[in-house]
Amino acid sequence: MRITSRQSSTKTIADLYRALDRRQAVTITYLKAGETEPTVRTVEVHDLRTTKAGGIIIIAMCRLREAEREFHLTGILSYTLHRMAYVLDRPEPTTFQRPAPAPADDADALFFYELARDPDDADYRPRVTLAA
Repeated sequence: MRITSRQSSTKTIADLYRALDRRQAVTITYLKAGETEPTVRTVEVHDLRTTKAGGIIIIAMCRLREAEREFHLTGILSYTLHRMAYVLDRPEPTTFQRPAPAPADDADALFFYELARDPDDADYRPRVTLAA
């Protein structure tokens, strides 16, 4: 187990990138902002991103929830690198589908076209295939 307070953030990032490259699981002890109890999660790292403020975010699949989660590097108290391979499938990212051009000659068609552009779910494909 590596304790992040005893090493530089560069070393922690390098270890997480190594786990990502080798597709190996990582167990992290994580403390969310505003909470007092840390949680332990085994994750499969898929991406490391930088925020506008300069923080580092780890995008990973959580084995407990079997869902994609974000973890801030500053919240990781300790971590353990494992040799076990990834077992979860990452969901496909939601992609934008450009709508058909607006009809210019029919008022009813234009009305229904605008209703279909409602941002709730009309322009995006769901992440999970829905059962019929």
